[in-house]
Amino acid sequence: MNIIAAVSKTDKPTFFSGHRSVIGYSSLNVVKANSTMDRSQSVLPPHVSSAATEASMTHGNALTSFMPVLLGLVGNQASLRGGVVSQVQDRWQSTFWTGDRWGQAESLASQAVADDQFVTADGFAGLSIPIAPGADMATSAGRGPGSAGTGAAAGNLGSGQDILPGVGSDAIVLSIDGKPADSDTLKMLATALGRFLWLQRNHQNDARRLWQTSKMLQHAAVWQQLDSDAQLLASMADCACEVLNCERATIFLWDKRTKKLIGRPAIGIEGGVLEVEDNAGIVGEALHSGSPRWWSAGGTDEGRVNRRIDQAQNFTTRSLLAVPMVNSRDQVIGVFEGINARPGDHRNESFDAADVRTLTELAMHASIAIDSYRTRTDLTETRDRLVEQAAQSKPLIGNHHSIQEIRRNATKVAPTDLSVLVLGSNGTGKEVLAQHIHYQSERRNGPFVAVNCAALVETLLESELFGHEKGAFTDASDTRVGKFELANGGTLFLDEVGDMSAGGQAKLLRVLEEKVVVRVGGSRPIPVDVRVIAATNQPLQELISAKRFREDLFFRLNVVSLTLPPLSHRGDDVMELAEHFLVDFCRQIGRAVPTFAASARDAMLSHDWPGNVRELRNTVERICYLTTTDVVEASDLMMSPSATRASTVSPTMDDVDGNLNSATREFQIQHIERLIASCGGNMTEAAGKLGLHRSNLYRKMRQLGMPTSS
Repeated sequence: MNIIAAVSKTDKPTFFSGHRSVIGYSSLNVVKANSTMDRSQSVLPPHVSSAATEASMTHGNALTSFMPVLLGLVGNQASLRGGVVSQVQDRWQSTFWTGDRWGQAESLASQAVADDQFVTADGFAGLSIPIAPGADMATSAGRGPGSAGTGAAAGNLGSGQDILPGVGSDAIVLSIDGKPADSDTLKMLATALGRFLWLQRNHQNDARRLWQTSKMLQHAAVWQQLDSDAQLLASMADCACEVLNCERATIFLWDKRTKKLIGRPAIGIEGGVLEVEDNAGIVGEALHSGSPRWWSAGGTDEGRVNRRIDQAQNFTTRSLLAVPMVNSRDQVIGVFEGINARPGDHRNESFDAADVRTLTELAMHASIAIDSYRTRTDLTETRDRLVEQAAQSKPLIGNHHSIQEIRRNATKVAPTDLSVLVLGSNGTGKEVLAQHIHYQSERRNGPFVAVNCAALVETLLESELFGHEKGAFTDASDTRVGKFELANGGTLFLDEVGDMSAGGQAKLLRVLEEKVVVRVGGSRPIPVDVRVIAATNQPLQELISAKRFREDLFFRLNVVSLTLPPLSHRGDDVMELAEHFLVDFCRQIGRAVPTFAASARDAMLSHDWPGNVRELRNTVERICYLTTTDVVEASDLMMSPSATRASTVSPTMDDVDGNLNSATREFQIQHIERLIASCGGNMTEAAGKLGLHRSNLYRKMRQLGMPTSS
C-alpha cells in the first residue's frame, strides 16, 4: 500500500493511504529544479533489456521526479531552498536541490545522519531519511556475509543497511522562507521520501534480480552442452563477471587427495591454473566453513589475501567474495570466487548481501553442471573402454596377402554406410570381419546385433527382425522390439542370409529400401538407422539361377563384397592364429602359456582344417584344458588322421577288398566325416549339404557303422 503525505488545512502534516491525487504545488519552478547525481551510477548493465532499464530509475532520477510533488505539500506560497544529500561511496553530495545552493548542505546532512536527529544551521534544518526495510531485506541483513565475516572485513562494510542492495545514507535539508523547516514538517517529508526510496530501490532490485536470473539460466543451458572442462569453467567465470559486475572470477575445485584447491581460469597465471592449499585465504575459509566469506581492502586483515599473486599478475585485488560449491549429494566440491566488485547503483567497490545471494545461486547451477559434466565424461570413457575391449576381443588376425587385402578393403569401406556382403566357408571368420568393420566405423559406439537367418523359420522371421505388438498372434503377451530396432544407430549382421526363405527375403528387401519397419500386428512405421552386413557360405549366383534367392536383394546386399579364404590357403596364419588362441584361453583359465613343439607345428601346418578357424580354435581350447606340460606335442593335438591332407586321398585297392559295395561304403563314410568336420560338427548343417534330414543322417551313419551322439 502506498502512503502519501499531505498537509491539512491547518498546515499540519497528516497521512492517508491509497493513490489520492496531491494538489497544491509549491511556487518552485519544477523545470528549473537542479538535480545532480553520480554519472557512474547505473541500475543495470547497458545490455539489459530496455523494458527493465525503463522500469528502474537511478537514485537521482527518482528524486527528480518525486521531490517536486513532495515539496508541493509544504504550501503554495512558501519559498523553498533545499533538497536531498546522499552519501556516495566516501563523500556526500547533493542528489536533488532546488533554489540557491548552500555550501554547508553536505556537512549538515552528514551530522543529521551521524546523530540520527533533527539538526539546524544557518536557516536550514536537516534530518536523516529513514529507509523502511521489508521482511526480505531484514532477513538478508541478518544472514548476510557480515554475520560470518570478522575483523575489518565486517567493519568496512558497516551496518546491515549499508550492505543491502540499493540502501545508502540520505538526509533531507530544507529552508522555508529563509528559516529552518520545523521538525514535524521535516519528519513528514523524510518519512514519505524514505518510503518512496525503499519502494523504488526494491523495484530496482527486482529488475536486477530478474535480469541476473535470466542470464544465469541462459548460461546454465549452454553448460549442459559443452564437452570441454576448460570451456565449461571459462563460461562459468564469464557468467559470474557479468551478473556480479566484477572484474574477474575463478572456480576452485577441491582435490581432497592432495588437499589443494585448483583454480581455473586463473588470468595472468602460466597455464591458466592456480593451485593453493585448501586452508589458505578467503577460499579456504569458505571451503571449510561451508558459508560465504568476503574481504575488502583497507582493513587490518590484509593477511587474508596473497599479495604475491597480485604482484605476479601485475594486478590489485580490492575486494573478494567466495561461496562454497555444493553438489546434489550435499558434498562440497569447491569454491566460487568473485574478484573486484565494480561500483554500481547499489554498492561501492565492495560486494554486498545481494551479491552473496547471486553468487550462491550461481554456484549451485555451476555445481550441477560440473557434476553433470563429470558424469558424462565418466560414462563416455567407460563406453569407449568397453568398445575398445570388444574391438580387441575378436581381432582380424593374419598376415597372408589375402587377409591383408581384405583388411585394407574393410578399412576403406568401414567409414561409409555401404552394405557389405561377406562370403566364405563355415568357420572362416565372417562374423569377426563384420565386427572389424563395425568397430572401425562411425557406428562403433552403437550396437552390433547378429542374427542367424538359417535358424529362423519363416513364421518367426518377421517377428524376430521387425518385432511385434502385444496380442499380434498367439503367445504374443508383450510388445517385442525387433533386431532392426535394437541395432538402430549401429550395425545389423545377417549371418547365413542365403538360407533365408523367399518370404523373408521379400520383407527384408522392403526394409532395406525404405529404412522403415512395421511391427507385426502394428501399423506405425518406425524409422531405423542401421547398417547391414550380410554373410553366407552359399553360392548366391547359383541360387539366383535356381530361383531360390532374389536377384534384387542380392544387388542390394552386394554393394561391397569381401571373400574370406579357407584356413588351409592362408599358410603361416595357422600358427599365428593358434598362438593368439593359446594366449587367450590360458589367460581365461589362469595357466601358464605353453609352447608348440616342432612336431606340433608341422602337424598343424599340414592339416587340411576343413572346419577352418573355428576348428583351429576348438583344437587350441582343447589343448589348454587337457594338456599339463609346458610343451605341446603333435600327439596332444588329438586330430583325426583321416582329416589330414595326406589321408584325404582316395583309398587304394590295398585298403579295400575290391568289392564295389565295400568301396562305396568306405567312400560314404569318408565323405560324411569330411562334411561334418567342415561344418564344425553341426549335424543339421551337414545333413542339409547331403540333402538329408538330420534324423535320416543319423540313421545312415548307424547303417554304415559310424559312431553317433544321438
